[in-house]
Amino acid sequence: MIRIKDILVSGALVVFTTAFGQGTFTSTNYPQSYDNQTSNNSKDFATSEKLMTAKELVDININSLANDPVLRNANWGFVIYDPKTKKIVSSFNENASLVPASTTKLLTTETAINLLGENFRWITQLEYSGEIDADGVLQGNLYIVGSGDPSLGTNKAGASSYRDVVSDFISATKTKGIKKVNGDIIIQTGVFKANKSQKLPENIVWLENGNYYLPVGSTYQINPENEKLIAKQTNPFAENKNFYYISPYINQMVYADKFEGNGLITKLPDAPSYLANTFRTTLIKSGLLVTGKVVTKNTDLNPEKREVLTSYQSPTLSDIIFYTNQRSDNALAEATLRMVGFQKNGDQSLESGRKVVVEHLESTGFDTSGLTYMDGSGLSRNNLVTPISQVKFLTNIMNEKFYKTYFTSLPIAGQSGTLKKMFYSEGNGQIFAKTGTLNKVKTLAGYMKTNSGKTLVFSLLINNYAGSVDQVKSKMEQLLQPALQL
Repeated sequence: MIRIKDILVSGALVVFTTAFGQGTFTSTNYPQSYDNQTSNNSKDFATSEKLMTAKELVDININSLANDPVLRNANWGFVIYDPKTKKIVSSFNENASLVPASTTKLLTTETAINLLGENFRWITQLEYSGEIDADGVLQGNLYIVGSGDPSLGTNKAGASSYRDVVSDFISATKTKGIKKVNGDIIIQTGVFKANKSQKLPENIVWLENGNYYLPVGSTYQINPENEKLIAKQTNPFAENKNFYYISPYINQMVYADKFEGNGLITKLPDAPSYLANTFRTTLIKSGLLVTGKVVTKNTDLNPEKREVLTSYQSPTLSDIIFYTNQRSDNALAEATLRMVGFQKNGDQSLESGRKVVVEHLESTGFDTSGLTYMDGSGLSRNNLVTPISQVKFLTNIMNEKFYKTYFTSLPIAGQSGTLKKMFYSEGNGQIFAKTGTLNKVKTLAGYMKTNSGKTLVFSLLINNYAGSVDQVKSKMEQLLQPALQL
């Protein structure tokens, strides 16, 4: 907690009060003596300000904002940390457990790159069983074997589109000499032990302030034809509809009246299912008949012998993480969380992923006493973290071999990603941080390069603020800008 004790600081506050206590004038015809008076007061304040250290200016801002109408009744915490001295430079409520929103992705993406490696890729294979006769007829099945690729068909992070993947699959099929498939196209999903009956994290956010969020959950037996049945042409923000998400099948926001299954389970599009249906349709259009249908196999006790025709690789994990943190992509974050769960425990479930992340954080010395980690993206309002634990976590990463990749993934103030529209003047190009936004929650955590060449780590978590998002963003800028002089 800060302490204001220097006489100079107190004097500056008095001068500040005197200077601005004169009132605001709309007319330019005020007496010359007033002009001289305000000019002198401004010079006095400027002189006092120069006498203060950068830390004192930061501390003054903290005290000022604590009484600001936007933050007066808010729950918020702030800390600036020096990674070299391992000491707090300035702080306010640094041990408070607060809703982190999308700064949760800092924990998720670091765990993934730490455990999986920067060059990890998801692989989707096209295989076939049976024999190809002299007429080019495959007396067997085609298999699409996925690995949970979150970028499949999305163009995200440089991923190929569905059209390009399907084109490659068809080319490989014809190159093998297959002219007809006398069998099914089988989606093999049995590689994952528990991926079909997950409940959503508690207190999940669905739709706030006109922004959509992609929820996560079950992808069981999703069919493109069925998906179209729940897409509405009317206003998707109608109050009587509760659940919203993006459908890749029709490339627009859709909403559902209800969820199917036990508990609260989402009806999400299944990328492998869509890929398989598109593949079959395109094969037939190109003159290659498929007599069977698209079939999903969760388990296969007596698997057929199969040969690989071709495979599609996702962008590298470093590319996925860059896209995730720059765009704050919820779907990629959640899929990444599940992949670390699968790689460590052989179980691609939310619970498995959460367990792996928390265990990883504990192994690196993260103080989990103020942590509640509910999902990979930060959509749940039950997520909690302390500002001090965030900055120490970000400090420890600086010693890792993947730090440069991780650091590069963070938005740059005034220039890129979700920070592009903040810090247009002071701080532009000097703050590298992950943002977080939910209704009445605004957060920012990362690194700053000061004017003296230092690298400092900071966390600013604001919950339940008053006013608009733009107002609280302005207060965040006001608080961080003096720290650039440290």
